[in-house]
Amino acid sequence: MEPLQILDCSPPLVREQLDADKAAHLARVFKALGDPVRLRILSIVASHAGGEACVCDITDAFDLTQPTISHHLKVLRDVGLLTHERRGSWVYYQLVPENLAQLSALLDIPATV
Repeated sequence: MEPLQILDCSPPLVREQLDADKAAHLARVFKALGDPVRLRILSIVASHAGGEACVCDITDAFDLTQPTISHHLKVLRDVGLLTHERRGSWVYYQLVPENLAQLSALLDIPATV
């Protein structure tokens, strides 16, 4: 047998049942992603060079007030999808790749299931 066939036949880790704590955490993450503004914010950060975006780049992309954008950024930070770093008077946001990979693994279910 070829190694790829073995991998294709192996059940992914995601098929294991989630415990209550993990399910509650992931539900919060998916709830945060259920807002179109937050999805756009993630795409803005992901599409910037180096995988980070200044808050000014994020704010300029929306016709929303700064406090509203700050709220959305806080929600994304609280669920672990974004991290931030202050540099002088600006704040730069970065994705948290490990946490995005975790979501990806959960959703990566073979079409034959």
